[in-house]
Amino acid sequence: MIDSSVVLNGQTIAYTLYAIAVLLFMAWFGIKITSEGKAGVLKTKFFIILVIILTIIGVSLHITTSATIPWVTIDLNRGDYTPDKSFEITIVDHEFKLPEDKLTAKVGELVLFDVKTEDLTYGFGVFREDNSMVCQMQVVPGHRNDLLWKFEKPGKYTIRSTEYSGPKGHKMILKDVLVITE
Repeated sequence: MIDSSVVLNGQTIAYTLYAIAVLLFMAWFGIKITSEGKAGVLKTKFFIILVIILTIIGVSLHITTSATIPWVTIDLNRGDYTPDKSFEITIVDHEFKLPEDKLTAKVGELVLFDVKTEDLTYGFGVFREDNSMVCQMQVVPGHRNDLLWKFEKPGKYTIRSTEYSGPKGHKMILKDVLVITE
C-alpha cells in the first residue's frame, strides 16, 4: 500500500495541471465569443474536439488516480483480507477507550480498527508525527465502523477525532498511542 502523503502530492500536481488546462480553455472560449470581427468566430468542430479531449483527460485522470488511492483495493475486496492485528476501540462521552495503553503493530501488517460509539457521531483519524493525516473514518452510533490499514512506515502515530461532536470534541487527541515498528 502506497503512503497516503505520496498519493496526495501526486494528485495535487495532476489535478492542478488539469484545472489550469480547463481554466485556459475557458479563458480562450470567453475571448473568442466576445471578440468582434473575424477573431470572434468560433469554429464549432474545433470547440467540440477540445471539449471531448478535456473530458477524456478528466475521466482518465479520475480512473488512473482511483487505482493509486491506498484504501480502494482493500475496500473493494474486503472479503479477501484478514487483518494481522485488530484493535477494538470505544468512544464514549468524548473519550477514546483503547484496549491497551499503546497499540502496537509492525510495518506491513494489515491493521483493523473496529471503533464503536453509542452516544454521538465522532471521527476516528490516525495522524503522523508531523500532524498530517494517514487515514480516517466517521464513527456513527449503531453501525459497523471499521477501517483496514497497512502502515508502510515505522513511527508513533496519534489518534484524534476528525468529526465535530460538540465543544468537548477538540480535546479528543491521544498522542503517540499507536506505535508501528520495523
